[in-house]
Amino acid sequence: MQGLHLTADLHHCQCDERWLTDADALLNWCERSIAAAGLQCVARLAHRFASVEGRPAGVTASLLLAESHVCVHTWPELRSATLDVYVCNFGADHSPRAHALLESLLALFAPSRTERHEVWRGDLTPPAGHGKDQAA
Repeated sequence: MQGLHLTADLHHCQCDERWLTDADALLNWCERSIAAAGLQCVARLAHRFASVEGRPAGVTASLLLAESHVCVHTWPELRSATLDVYVCNFGADHSPRAHALLESLLALFAPSRTERHEVWRGDLTPPAGHGKDQAA
């Protein structure tokens, strides 16, 4: 059950607003990025929140992976998002793929400030060469 859970809180995103408000575009982009990272998407779902005072509202996009999951939550009124990438490392170390996917998401949203965390789940000893917790 050992796996890697990466999270990032993104502030002051400089991306096009559609990435913060368009659930279908975000799901499609995430699915392509998942494949490019060498992971396998097996299902996807998004929820669009009601508009706030006539302005576009945020979305939650969840993608189930054969290796675990990816979730993106957006707040366009704050130009912010949170990212959650979790991979199980059963049978193989998918950690480099999880990191590649997170970096791809960070590049899409282009935040001015990011808070990142890395949590090793299950077996508390990370594979050789991996740190336990980091912030950027």
